[in-house]
Amino acid sequence: MKNTMKWLLAGVMAFALAACTSGGSAAGSSAASGAGSEAAGSEAAGSEAATLFKAGTYEADAAGFGGADTPIHVAVTVSDNAIESIDYTCDGETPTVGGLAVPQLAEKVVKAQSTKIDAISGATISSNGFFTAVNDCITQAGADPEALEPLAIEEEAEDVEETVDVVVAGAGGAGMTAAITAAQKGKSVIIIEKGAVPGGNSSRATGGMNAAETHYQKEEGIEDSVDLFYSDTMAGGHDINDPELVRTLAQNSSAAIDWLDSIGAPLSNIGQAGGASTKRQHRPVNDEGKILSVGTFLVEHLSKTAEEVGVTFIYNAKVDEILMEDGKAAGLHAVKEDGSEITVHAKSVVIATGGFGSNPELIVKYRPDLEGYVSTNAPTITGDAIAFLEAAGADFVDLDQIQIHPTVVQADGSLITESLRGDGAILLNSSGQRFCNEILTRDVVSGHIIEQEGSYAWLVVDEQMKSGSTVIEKYIKQGYMIQCDTVADLAELIGVDEAAVQESLDKWKAAVDAKNDEEFGRENYDALLTDLTNPPYYAVKIAPGIHHCMGGVKINTKAEVISTEGEPIPGLFAAGEVTGGVHGGNRLGGNAVADFVVFGRIAGESASAE
Repeated sequence: MKNTMKWLLAGVMAFALAACTSGGSAAGSSAASGAGSEAAGSEAAGSEAATLFKAGTYEADAAGFGGADTPIHVAVTVSDNAIESIDYTCDGETPTVGGLAVPQLAEKVVKAQSTKIDAISGATISSNGFFTAVNDCITQAGADPEALEPLAIEEEAEDVEETVDVVVAGAGGAGMTAAITAAQKGKSVIIIEKGAVPGGNSSRATGGMNAAETHYQKEEGIEDSVDLFYSDTMAGGHDINDPELVRTLAQNSSAAIDWLDSIGAPLSNIGQAGGASTKRQHRPVNDEGKILSVGTFLVEHLSKTAEEVGVTFIYNAKVDEILMEDGKAAGLHAVKEDGSEITVHAKSVVIATGGFGSNPELIVKYRPDLEGYVSTNAPTITGDAIAFLEAAGADFVDLDQIQIHPTVVQADGSLITESLRGDGAILLNSSGQRFCNEILTRDVVSGHIIEQEGSYAWLVVDEQMKSGSTVIEKYIKQGYMIQCDTVADLAELIGVDEAAVQESLDKWKAAVDAKNDEEFGRENYDALLTDLTNPPYYAVKIAPGIHHCMGGVKINTKAEVISTEGEPIPGLFAAGEVTGGVHGGNRLGGNAVADFVVFGRIAGESASAE
């Protein structure tokens, strides 16, 4: 059983990463599943004489997360009465998100003989692209995809019981960092993840990681200090942050950058995010020097490193209890989707399950004024840990401190990264006018947007910014950013006269040239990549959305969970958004990644010491 579990829980991720990165196929697994499904398909058809399909292999493309330029490609082979196999390539999908989702979906569709199944949580865009392509093939084969009801699949549920040194709840940035750190110290580690893929909210981080006194800053002559990082973070959090945690964050940030270097995940480009006094937001770049999305970049490298150091992953398992023995954390209990139970005994436990941004009930419980706001969070981020941490005697802090992010696509909650404003993007209201300093803290900028007519704004970049950023290119491919070849086109998109937009752009260029924004006091001129005089323009309509839970379980500088009695709970540690105290009343852009790397490493080290 143990060897089988190792393949299922760890090996499947390696297979999926290799398959989708190189254009692999699910034919082996889906064909094996399909061998027993023809009879079921015939039964669903009603008789042996009836046929569902015109037998053959059909191919189709559909846009996934990678967009139309690098679509998901499928080749669906059908017999008269069954979907026999699905081959695919998904080179444009993020390896640790869509790259893991597509192989699972291929197997599930063959088993169910239908695409009317649930998408993979956390990989919705990739899932929908895959379903679209498969449905196209089914239609080519002469069937109606909507008429194919999924077969009932009975899979034998099997309980699992394991014993390791360290067990981690959550395979996001903090959880994987903690697990890798413990494994690098020779500990056996299992991560239990609620979703079907790793990453959680970390996969959705698009900006960068704040760090001070790094070698990258020194190489560029950027002046920064731990003290300045500390003071910026305290001020950004309205001084209700835990000073000791903030000091720990700042002091360990440079070493965290070095650690990422050591696992092959360098963040070498430096920009400036809102609330920062200087350029300290470290970002990844590709071989062409274009800026990448930090979240998917780090999740890919962290998951790969976790495999390399022997960490075992258990997916689709929701943790519901911390096992306690004589007042000490001694493991985790979880339940899988099929009802089977997972029990992992361990010498120490790390909780890294994220916040509760996708739980409307908890949002309204702590912040009734945020009812109805769209959320940028992954669907698995529902605050499950609050209940089982409370049952273990843990204390909490700042649960009512919930951040709204100013630049969110309202249709689906997609985040438009703050780093674009740091690099030179501006915000225009429905009249085509700037209305605030775009790089103030998120709560302040959100407030300014809400005050505008319609409570929305347009974020505008130009070709010079777009040419150096894969992030912007992705927004365009996904249909969020709309290309406007001229100022007149931009004005038409916004719905105002060209003269109004031209005036705003002229004023902004004058401010950049003079390094003096008389209207709104913006000051980050040394970080700007453009003065927005390089059409085409690219614009996206945005408004605030729920983004980050600053509050959570109380920890100390060793990442030990603190009890309601004010003492550390033996054997229990936490890191990342599940914790409170680091960010106070408002999180600065770039500090979430710093948080999960710095405190993830500390949690892994402290758990190993147990």
